[in-house]
Amino acid sequence: MSIDVFIMGGVFIFIHLFANELIPSNRIHRLKWFSFSGGLAVSYVFVYVLPTLHKEQILVKKYGDYFTMESELYFIGLLGVLMFYGVQKVVRKAQLNDKTHKARTLFWLQIAFFGLYNMLVAYTVISHNVFGVQAVFYGLAVGLHFIAVAHDLWREYSDIYNQVGRYVLALGIVAGWIMGVAVNLTPLTESIIFAFISGAMILNVLKYELPPDDEAHFPTFATGVIVYTTITMSLKFFFQW
Repeated sequence: MSIDVFIMGGVFIFIHLFANELIPSNRIHRLKWFSFSGGLAVSYVFVYVLPTLHKEQILVKKYGDYFTMESELYFIGLLGVLMFYGVQKVVRKAQLNDKTHKARTLFWLQIAFFGLYNMLVAYTVISHNVFGVQAVFYGLAVGLHFIAVAHDLWREYSDIYNQVGRYVLALGIVAGWIMGVAVNLTPLTESIIFAFISGAMILNVLKYELPPDDEAHFPTFATGVIVYTTITMSLKFFFQW
């Protein structure tokens, strides 16, 4: 494990433990913060996640003759969307029906899923050997994404999140570290994991990080998109990321 990945993982753990302390308390500043964060996250999806998923889809052709289409990994990504959306839908339905006890119980299921999500994201970072400036830019986008997700979970049931939930999510990062260091998976398995996480991340970015119309500050959002995309695409062009 490189020092870059070690530092990035430590930052991710810190984020889950203290996410709400990092968000401005002033409403206007908070809306601008989430708008800028959402811009970075959307840019990250389009300039890194989708191109990398396409690259992985091309590579799976080398894994065996049983891959005959050009969409196997995209299907795995769709399963990631379906599973995470399904869990969130069940929790929201219980909340809307005012079934407090059931909703709180199901919230634990949501925490468990995001713990798994964190583990697979951490493993993916290690398995793709992200380091240096690349680690800074990709770590920034993922870190802000984690803050948005953690804040949304905290808003639902702050007591559960503060007492146990944030530690489960932080342990997910640690588990991903251990998995990345101790387990050698096949390239095909790594591609499947990346595809599944990509689908879940796209859903979570659009769901958690795109602020509603009445809470969005479009100039700040656009600034986040333009700045992150410009810098990342420039680095891709000059350094062949």
